[in-house]
Amino acid sequence: MTNSVVNRLSTLDRYLPLWIGLSMGVGLLLSLYVPNLDQTLDAIKLDNVSLPIAIGLLVMMYPPLAKVRYGKLHEFFVNWKLFQVSLLLNWVVGPILMTALAWIFLPNENEFRNGLILVGLARCIAMVLIWNTLACGSAEVGAILVALNSLFQIFTYSIYGWFFITLMPTWFGLESAVVNITIWEIARSVLIFLGIPFALGFLSRTVLSKWRGDEWYETKFLPRISPTALIGLLYTIVLIFAMQGEKMLEKPLSVLKIAVPLTLYFVLMFSLSLWLAYRTKHTYEESAAIAFTASGNNFELAIAVAIGTFGITSGEALAATVGPLIEVPVLVALVYVSLWAQKKFFEPQPTIGGANK
Repeated sequence: MTNSVVNRLSTLDRYLPLWIGLSMGVGLLLSLYVPNLDQTLDAIKLDNVSLPIAIGLLVMMYPPLAKVRYGKLHEFFVNWKLFQVSLLLNWVVGPILMTALAWIFLPNENEFRNGLILVGLARCIAMVLIWNTLACGSAEVGAILVALNSLFQIFTYSIYGWFFITLMPTWFGLESAVVNITIWEIARSVLIFLGIPFALGFLSRTVLSKWRGDEWYETKFLPRISPTALIGLLYTIVLIFAMQGEKMLEKPLSVLKIAVPLTLYFVLMFSLSLWLAYRTKHTYEESAAIAFTASGNNFELAIAVAIGTFGITSGEALAATVGPLIEVPVLVALVYVSLWAQKKFFEPQPTIGGANK
């Protein structure tokens, strides 16, 4: 990323890798030195997700969705090429790529393999909005694609789980497993973790713009709430590592086994998605939104399914838990790659799209 781009980012955005690294470290320290912290944080849940983490997810998703210009969404609905590219990447390429990497790197570790596949099948509806915002992606396209993925997720996750984890292994004479999750369970997760911030963002844009005017909303309100997205992200990272850090330290070799295919997945999926969006003549803002919505995963859903189906001490649960621990630093790095690609391959953009424009 060039110096001019860096200089136009806020201090919070500019040093994001440092803040995330510190958040991970604080979470690990808390997991080691605060007795029974993981049980305390997990005592109260919102749809199978620890309530403190759920609050962090909702807080970090609100600012990006408040930035969406909902009155202009109809302009993107006619772009069928955009939807075709996104659906291909999310619901064909992504699951196949994660399954292939899981089988290549974990051929004899069926529990870890199943956990990775569950992660690959769960398309992102939360943190992707942060990565897209930081990378100057289109808020409108990101919102549409997240909503589209959510609808597909409700009706296809159970079917995909049955196909990739229960049916496919039998073709090769290998051990299979049964994934038990209903359409309503997935729909409930989507309604909570996407529906609530979507509704708040829409109401903010509609009511406050009408009350105080668009200029006040864009120049006063949005800059004021924007930092809460990254604060919510850092808070969530601290809690995730606080809850799961001790398990990671207890099984470093297992974590490393899981981390290798996960890292490759995020890098390959992002690179392929950005390249395909570029080749299909999408703008940089559209391409960034396509790439990040295709690369991120819904770890809340994957962890909930892994624990509910296989148990909290299972290898599947460990693999699903490692997912966000790898996704966060890798996708932060890919934000910088995306901004570099903007300068290198796309037409110059008039503004920087960090969380604090």
